[in-house]
Amino acid sequence: MANALDEWMSSKDEFYIPQVRDDKKPKAGLAFKSLDETYEFYNNYAKDAGFSVRISKEKKKKETGEVFWKRYICFKEGETDETWRKKKDSESTQIERERGNVRENCKAKLTVVYDGFNFVVKTFIEEHTHPLATPSRVHLLRSHRGVSDTKIKLVKKFSNVNIPLYQQFELLETQAGGHESVGFIERDLRNFERDEREKIKGHDAKMLYEYFKSEEDKDSDFFFKFEIDNNNNRMTRCFWVDSVARKAYTHFGDVVVFDTTYNTNRYAMIFAPLVGVNHHGQTTIFGCGFLSNETFDSFVWLLETWLEAMKVPSIVIITDQDQAMTKAIAQVLPNTFHRYCVWHILNKFQEKMGYFAHHNYYALFKTAIWESETVEEFEKSWYEALEISQPSSKEWFEEMYKLRGTWIPAYVKQYFYAGMSSSQRAESMHAFFKRYCSKSNSLMDFVTRFNRALAHLRHEELVADHGDLNEKPNIKLGMPMENQMVGMYTKKYFYKFQKELLESNSYMVNVTGEDENCWIYKIQKFDANSRVQTLVHDKISNLLKCNCGLFDFEGILCKHMLAFFRVKQIMQLPEYIMRRWTKFSRIGSEKFKVQDGADNSLILRHTSLFQLASKLIDGATVSEEGTQLVQKSFE
Repeated sequence: MANALDEWMSSKDEFYIPQVRDDKKPKAGLAFKSLDETYEFYNNYAKDAGFSVRISKEKKKKETGEVFWKRYICFKEGETDETWRKKKDSESTQIERERGNVRENCKAKLTVVYDGFNFVVKTFIEEHTHPLATPSRVHLLRSHRGVSDTKIKLVKKFSNVNIPLYQQFELLETQAGGHESVGFIERDLRNFERDEREKIKGHDAKMLYEYFKSEEDKDSDFFFKFEIDNNNNRMTRCFWVDSVARKAYTHFGDVVVFDTTYNTNRYAMIFAPLVGVNHHGQTTIFGCGFLSNETFDSFVWLLETWLEAMKVPSIVIITDQDQAMTKAIAQVLPNTFHRYCVWHILNKFQEKMGYFAHHNYYALFKTAIWESETVEEFEKSWYEALEISQPSSKEWFEEMYKLRGTWIPAYVKQYFYAGMSSSQRAESMHAFFKRYCSKSNSLMDFVTRFNRALAHLRHEELVADHGDLNEKPNIKLGMPMENQMVGMYTKKYFYKFQKELLESNSYMVNVTGEDENCWIYKIQKFDANSRVQTLVHDKISNLLKCNCGLFDFEGILCKHMLAFFRVKQIMQLPEYIMRRWTKFSRIGSEKFKVQDGADNSLILRHTSLFQLASKLIDGATVSEEGTQLVQKSFE
């Protein structure tokens, strides 16, 4: 009785028999100019026939090393090596990927011999010992799969913007018109990425150094510094900043946020960006570093390197409560005011208070922190909140009270913070960079993707500049001061100013005291129960100071000061225009180009040809004649 396979193979309805044209079949005596041409012909035949080709053996001339005999075989030639299989099984009880038997002792082959001019077919065996692949499955066979150079560059472009690999394949499949037309399968992409990682293994830091050197050659203001562990020949830390970031620092570097909470690469090195805020309220980058650890020495090195690049220290730096960072800032930036991030501290309140106390009394602490406008008011409210809530970790609250001069608004009002009281801006940057980068990136991959993210940020600034040039915010009050500032502030900060100006009309102003140096005013809403603000008008400098602190904190006049100007009939805003919020503080016309190592000209050529071919195909497929004509032309 014939076995099931024999019955299946003998069935014409179920066993696929390929129909290959005679002119596409090899035959004895057929000559080829090269081995590449030989392989291409046999592999094309194999695709039509439904099998995959492997290169088997070759013979070379001893004198010259030139190949004079070569054999190509079916991928199912030979038998599974049982010795290898037993060795593999004995080495590990955990097999990562189960592989079945592929080889079935198939005898199909092609042999060529060099006759001094051409490679001539000597032997061609057509018959196979196994079922052949149907046209719908032939694209899965190994010798008919290959990731072209163009596809590789496209894939690298996709990777640079952090498109997941499965989505990359979906894009290619959609573009090609089906899985079978892509030319490879998703696993080939994964294997390619694996091989690329292996290529740069051990060379990543060197590649990054060479990249920074090339950037330095192109941009005289590009600055970078590397430090290598001589024992392990491994990069331990580095810092870099380009000319655009250095110029941005000259305009907006008065307040800097420094945060190191994001591990970005496969080496678990810490990404350490220094960021600030530009004239549109957008995040801007002042330099970046990689650190292998968060020690005092690492922070000192990074801050000293950053200061070497920027020349002038910032006025304020905002960080979390890292003690090593605190010591490093005190040493390297002794004249910079170091403020702790309020957001980080508030996030610890639930843990330190206990669930019940936090649920019932956390609002008391928030009121004490945010609504106290004087030191005395804060201390009274803080102790009342402590007395009522009885938090579980009183020691922590005592420590936070000792540090109140570094984070409580009532204590730090004398400095300008550009509207920032926490390192959340840096953390939002981390979230933004995660759209482009991942922990599987090499250092060079990360910097390439970081550059793309940076280009996106800078383009957003360009968009905002363009908006300010072409769009005028709506005037609501028609006041001369409003008309003055609509032409000066960027749109974002004009709307902030306009809001304060609008609300200032609800306040009345009364003199409450005077001495030889100043007048003191009481500013209050027409509602008698509203909070009273104190305004001091210095007679010598002619400057105002409001105890709400908005102008000191953010550089925008508060409603209380604007109410004073209204009462005094001051129509044009004097003195109190902070240049960093105006349209005139923009950096300039730098071109934000992305250098990602890919051949952009190749991508452009591919895109233009693809678009042209798509139009041609759309028109041709309307009729059978058009389809045949275009197909013949392509062939």
